[in-house]
This record gives sequence, C-alpha cells and structure tokens, in this order.
Amino acid sequence: MAITIEAPTHKFHIKRGDTVKVISGDAKGKTGLVLRIDRLKYRAIVEGLNLVKKHRKPTAQDPQSGGIIEMEAPIHISNLMVVDPANGKPTRVGRKENATGKLQRFSKKTGQFIKDGNA
Repeated sequence: MAITIEAPTHKFHIKRGDTVKVISGDAKGKTGLVLRIDRLKYRAIVEGLNLVKKHRKPTAQDPQSGGIIEMEAPIHISNLMVVDPANGKPTRVGRKENATGKLQRFSKKTGQFIKDGNA
C-alpha cells in the first residue's frame, strides 16, 4: 500500500519571484528574491540568503564538480515578509478582487496590488 502526501491547498503570502525581507533569524534585515517554495515544509529558498557550505564529491561524469560549495538553505515562510513595490518596505499581504473580479494580492501598507512574481 502506497502512502501519498498531498501538498497543502492553502495559499502562502509569498510566491516564487517575489522580493522578500527576512524578519528573524541569522539573516534578519536582508532582502532577496524567492527562488523556490517547498509547500510541504513551509519553507522558501531565497537568493543569496541563509548560505551554507556543502561538501560535494566529484562524479565520474564531472570530475571538476567536487569541493566545498556555498548554497542557499531554506528559510521558514513565517520569517519572510513581502517587500512593497511602491515604497520598498516590508508589508503584510491581503487578497481582494481586482477590476476583472479575480482575487489578487495587495499591500496592506499602501493598498496597491502586487504583481505576481514581482513584489
């Protein structure tokens, strides 16, 4: 019997491509671009933040790939806030209908809509 794990159906306040600011942790106060979101673990990978060193072994196909590399580690979504496109400050995100009747994210600080993938 196979067990399947379904991804959560609720929506997060951040999306891939958003500019976010870290509000707690070692990277507090830094901003970066969201590269990927893990919906099962509630974590996001932000470009250039939460860097860790990984020891990689060279492979037969690519013998030059070995060594110590730096890569981004996931950050919990609760520690991230979307940066408002209007003023560049972190803001809470809400959802309301736009002119076409579709739900769209908006900045609670300025009230302006946030374009998908570009906060």
